[in-house]
Amino acid sequence: MIGKYKYYEENGITIYCGDCRDILPHLPKVDLVLTSPPYNMRTRIRNGEYTERETSEHFSKKYSDFHDAFPIDEYYEIHKSIIGLLLEKSPLLFYNIQIVTGSKEAWFRLIGNFSKYLKDMIVWDKGNGQPAMHEGVLNSCVELILAFDNSQVQGRYFSNAIFKRGTMPNIWRLGRGGKGQTKGHSALFPLKLAGKILDGWKSDTILDPFMGSGTTLVAAKNLGRKAIGIEIEEKYCEIAVQRLAQGVLEL
Repeated sequence: MIGKYKYYEENGITIYCGDCRDILPHLPKVDLVLTSPPYNMRTRIRNGEYTERETSEHFSKKYSDFHDAFPIDEYYEIHKSIIGLLLEKSPLLFYNIQIVTGSKEAWFRLIGNFSKYLKDMIVWDKGNGQPAMHEGVLNSCVELILAFDNSQVQGRYFSNAIFKRGTMPNIWRLGRGGKGQTKGHSALFPLKLAGKILDGWKSDTILDPFMGSGTTLVAAKNLGRKAIGIEIEEKYCEIAVQRLAQGVLEL
């Protein structure tokens, strides 16, 4: 049924081009999910009401063919559905988010919804942030990685962690990018960030339902793991394929 979405398959790495909501229900279970969904950057407030940002060029425009401007309630419902499905597909889920105007209310609600499964939050310290869009708004210098574990173990213990006691901090100072990054996609997370997660938790097969330019898949390939990526924009699928064709990149 999902064969029509298959874009690439080689050496244990598979890419599907399409909406992850159409593809995820048909995928097998995996060991770990690592992803960074769009931030809803183009939703803003005007005259006290949420609205879509004007179409002019602006640093909030991260995608050329995706509006990234859902109404708050719709953004909430989308990710409520996707997170619920991912927790059925995998024992571990790492969801990289940024708190912006268009996502703030949705993510605070979602954190409450899934508090039973949310073991911890990793703070990705980027070192500096772009200037805030308005007066009285904090510059955003960090992003959050929501770390979910769907086991029945209570507290903050991860059932599939392989790092030793005292060796894994919850603040990662990795900067904005790093070696192995690519042009053509303006919303990237560092290859080293992906590698750190894959090194810290057991995972033979990794899934990224918002693949972008393929950083999660490249990290998986570098570490000899299998991986599945889903991306709605074909041009990013092509960038990911080009990156996967390169040699092992430094994490």
